[in-house]
Amino acid sequence: MTEQTESRPINTEPDPPPAPPAAKKNGSSGFPLDFRLIGLTGVLVVLCLVGYFTRPEVFFTEGNISTILRLAAAIGVVSVGMTFVIISGGIDLSVGSIVALSSVWLTTLATQSYGPVVMVICGLAVGLGCGLVNGLLVSYGKVVPFIATLAMYASARGLAERLSGRKTQVVGDAGFLEFFRGDILGIPVLIWMFALVFGVGWVVLNRTTFGRRTYAVGGNAEAARLAGINVKRHTALVYAVAGVCCGVAALMVVARTTAGASTNGMFYELDAIAAVVIGGTLLTGGKGSLLGTLVGVLIFTVLSNIFTLNNLDTDIQNIAKGAIIVLAVLLRFRGRGERSTT
Repeated sequence: MTEQTESRPINTEPDPPPAPPAAKKNGSSGFPLDFRLIGLTGVLVVLCLVGYFTRPEVFFTEGNISTILRLAAAIGVVSVGMTFVIISGGIDLSVGSIVALSSVWLTTLATQSYGPVVMVICGLAVGLGCGLVNGLLVSYGKVVPFIATLAMYASARGLAERLSGRKTQVVGDAGFLEFFRGDILGIPVLIWMFALVFGVGWVVLNRTTFGRRTYAVGGNAEAARLAGINVKRHTALVYAVAGVCCGVAALMVVARTTAGASTNGMFYELDAIAAVVIGGTLLTGGKGSLLGTLVGVLIFTVLSNIFTLNNLDTDIQNIAKGAIIVLAVLLRFRGRGERSTT
């Protein structure tokens, strides 16, 4: 006698959609508060108060605030490009040398003879070219980002010294200086340029496919490749973005100093990386924000301004910078450890 198995009907209906995530505890809108960014803003406020109490007659004047923002503009633009690179999982040690090379190239007598428009195009083109070389070496040449950009660091600085003969090249084009050293609605053009680059960078990183792919590549390059992202091409483009930012920064440095020199952009790579790390971007990639980078740039710029106003030595300033970086990293690791235990 054979046993007959009871046939069960197959459920062909699709699974119900997952329940929507519960609202975050830190707000009824579902958006969590960024305590790291709030803490950084608090540090910036404390530094401003220190500056006010040490030099109350100077610190909050219109002239000093304008000085702080103009000094933050160039390194801030470089830091925008560095944020893209680090979020994508890379590093760029050549940004300072690219700024120097771009500044020298756009201030040669041959370039200045063609007028301010050609000077601007030349500065941006040099930055873009150097960034593309970095990107191609890293993505298609499979060179470690540290080594590829270190090679560009030495090569670009050496080429800048060769072109300039290690001499300062003064800008003689009145139109270039008149525009970039001028103001719009009472605000210096350099500050407008910084705001424009930051705004465009924020939109690209947070509201476009390019930005989402940047996070994906930095988070897991292999998963991004399997998802259909051309990781090599995207990596090359990210370094190109950083190069363009260096070109813009070179224009700003030349406008502020009225000269191009092979010493321009010195230690910009360290300042940019420090600002990005302070802002909360992970050096391993996949996570970060331009708002945090902006606050990081302002923290270091205000700190430098306080030391300058009080005639303090630069070596003490560098020690303070190092202490801030270490403290920020320690606090970040402590916060991650507390979240992992909850």
